Amino acid sequence: MTSLATPSIPVPLPAFEDNYIWMLTGDDGTTLVVDPGDADPVLAAVAGGVRLTTVLVTHHHSDHIGGLAALAKSLPGLEIIAPNDERIPHATRRVDDGERVRAAGIDFEVITVPGHTRSHIAFHAANAGGKPLLFCGDTLFSLGCGRLFEGTPAQMLASLDRLAALPDGTQICCTHEYTQSNAAFALAVEPGNSALLARVEEVRAQRARLLPTLPVTLGQERATNPFLRCDEAAVRITAAARLGRQPASRVETFAALREWKNIFRA
Repeated sequence: MTSLATPSIPVPLPAFEDNYIWMLTGDDGTTLVVDPGDADPVLAAVAGGVRLTTVLVTHHHSDHIGGLAALAKSLPGLEIIAPNDERIPHATRRVDDGERVRAAGIDFEVITVPGHTRSHIAFHAANAGGKPLLFCGDTLFSLGCGRLFEGTPAQMLASLDRLAALPDGTQICCTHEYTQSNAAFALAVEPGNSALLARVEEVRAQRARLLPTLPVTLGQERATNPFLRCDEAAVRITAAARLGRQPASRVETFAALREWKNIFRA
């Protein structure tokens, strides 16, 4: 279990079919986890010597909070930091946009990112082991974005714009291994994107070896993720083909892509 405690390197603990529970150990030797939908992988890490002090929660869906009760019971004094949403139990602290959180010796800023859910938040560290880091839950995926369960296209696009404005070197730690399926859709949107073609080959090789495709840098996502590229001519042309006319705005371009993704089959 020693490898799980390497300082400042985010480690994805697999859960369910395609979830990742992110774990990060700071230079001070303490550890945080993000969105523990299942307590068992986290408790296994604790049994292996990880000193867990903090849980960060991005939103209320059960595959992100299902392990909170067991962790709170097993680890008295555990800090559970969550958004202002009564649907998330066991929180010891509720946070909102712009608040600061210190966990595992690392300083995070809370960014509100409604769209997937109304209260979704992300945690951004400007310096985690010398690199910027983002725990973004189900808002931004590699080569994709979350479904709009409780928000509008305008809200989700604004949330993605906020995340896309972070430094290119930011490590994106989202909570599902969706990259390969997202790649098929991204290629349908922008088949001539050379950076995307290279990313698709990289992902194919990673999954063939059963490796995670995450973290990925924000710079890579800005070059390849269609939902971050609504201003690109090729993406707007594809949206226009779906709509049967030119999109009237960036929001309409985004909405056309998201609605298509909802029904897309490779």
